[in-house]
Amino acid sequence: MRLIFTTLIGLVTAASLTAEPAGPREPVKRSDFHVTSDPGVRIAVREVSAPGTRHDRPPVLLLHGARVPGVASFDLRVPGGSLAEDLARAGHRVYVMDARGYGASTRPAALSRPPQESRPAVRSDEVVRDVAAVVDRIAPKGPVALLGWATGAHWLGQYAAANPGRVSHLVLYNTLYGPVDGHPTLGRGSDSEDPAHPGRFDAARYGAYRLSTGASLLPSWDSSIPAEDKTAWRDPALADAYIKAALASDPTSGTRTPPSFRAPSGAMEDSFYLATGRQLWDAGTITARTLIVRSERDFWSRPEDVTRLREHLVHAREVRSVELPEATHYVHLDRAERGRERFVREVVNFLGLAG
Repeated sequence: MRLIFTTLIGLVTAASLTAEPAGPREPVKRSDFHVTSDPGVRIAVREVSAPGTRHDRPPVLLLHGARVPGVASFDLRVPGGSLAEDLARAGHRVYVMDARGYGASTRPAALSRPPQESRPAVRSDEVVRDVAAVVDRIAPKGPVALLGWATGAHWLGQYAAANPGRVSHLVLYNTLYGPVDGHPTLGRGSDSEDPAHPGRFDAARYGAYRLSTGASLLPSWDSSIPAEDKTAWRDPALADAYIKAALASDPTSGTRTPPSFRAPSGAMEDSFYLATGRQLWDAGTITARTLIVRSERDFWSRPEDVTRLREHLVHAREVRSVELPEATHYVHLDRAERGRERFVREVVNFLGLAG
């Protein structure tokens, strides 16, 4: 295993990137389909492809985080809003999935009842089964490359640990890992902790799912931008597209005032336990080339998560660790000069390595 630790993404060579063609670019193609996971559970997948796709490379699967589903996270139809398109234009076959309970995938029955009537829905073991179903569809015989954002990285890490032979490349982007006890917003002493049972997740407060309005999507983003003028960091058109796509992902959003979309609470329960020192999967069984990306101003992952991952990835073919200076949790949606361009360059360079 080779360990490569970098703090500046600018070290990536220009030769590793796809050159920008002169004149109008050919359109990217998008197609949507479903695969069956558990009986009665259909998982929504979007394929994004571009001219010049390299079929000798493994397909790339992108997985969203705890709240906003796949298309809103990775394939917004505004400049700088589609990581999926960036990777497709770099020659990769790209797929974006929604875990069960999110977006266009099957929603558990608990999400159709008042949230407090059920325990947190959609825990990590269920999402790992969804990932397995998608991988079997898009890469039935060969390996797959995986990129997860925040909780999506936790889910994909758990899949890669359980299925090391199926994964060639793994990108863990702003992820929790553990075992580290302590977190500024998610762990002990936070709103997620049961006040009657310290150290336990407050399942009664969260219920099966959370409702998020469009306005609720921006405060965590705004607070991590080190500038008074948020538009200097984030294109207002992109923020508007992000909100609209998140709301549109739930067909019931318009039935509530203000409109709001549902997101299962199981991811929050898993994240609480990761933030309080539990380790839900072991990176020691992963064999894929692994890239750990952390934004310096991330509010979700911790520097200690990167340290523990590097310590535990003892069987990975290669480990690269990159910190993005001054970048936010949402760096792949920020302006190019605020870290997005460097993030995309590093990911493209990594995915271009032979598996």
